[in-house]
Amino acid sequence: MAYSIKKSEIIDYPPELLNEFEATSYDWIDNLNFTLEPHDCIENADEYVAIVKKRLLEIGWKGDGDIQLMWIPPFMLALDLQMKYLNGITVWHVKQDSDGISWILHPKGVVDI
Repeated sequence: MAYSIKKSEIIDYPPELLNEFEATSYDWIDNLNFTLEPHDCIENADEYVAIVKKRLLEIGWKGDGDIQLMWIPPFMLALDLQMKYLNGITVWHVKQDSDGISWILHPKGVVDI
C-alpha cells in the first residue's frame, strides 16, 4: 500500500489567501516533469488560477505559459518552517513561453530565491 497525500489535499486554503502570497521570478526552472495541473487538484481551480494570473501579471509576467503547481517537501524548508508545513508546501509556477523565465507565487517567508 502506497502512502501519499491526496492531490485534493495539497491546497488547504481559500483562493483569496493567494493575495497574501509573495510573487517572484527565477531564471530558469527547466525540469517540469514534477509539476501538477491545478484542475487535477482543486475543484474550483479557475478561482485560484485567476488570482495567480493577476498577481504574476502585476510583477511582470507576460501572460504566456501554463500555470502549474510544484510541491516542495518539508525537509527542503528552513528548520523553523518544517513544523508549520508538515506536509511541505505547494507553490504556483508558470514558465513563460517567450523567454523561459519562471514566475512563482508562494507563502510569504517560505521560499528564498
